[in-house]
Amino acid sequence: MPLVAIVIAALVIGFEQLVQWKYGPMGIIAFVALSIGIKARNTAISGIGAVILVMLLAQSG
Repeated sequence: MPLVAIVIAALVIGFEQLVQWKYGPMGIIAFVALSIGIKARNTAISGIGAVILVMLLAQSG
C-alpha cells in the first residue's frame, strides 16, 4: 500500500509540474482549485478549476 501511495504522489507532482511548465501560474491555480474542490467535495470550487483548465487547454490547441 505505501508503494502505491508513493507512486500516485509522484504522478500527481509530475502532472502539477507539467501543468505549471506548459500553462504557467494560471494553470497551477486551476489545478489547485480543482484538487481542493475535490478533496472538500465542493462542486463550485472544483467546477471553477475544471473550467479554467479546459479554457487553457482550448486556448493552446
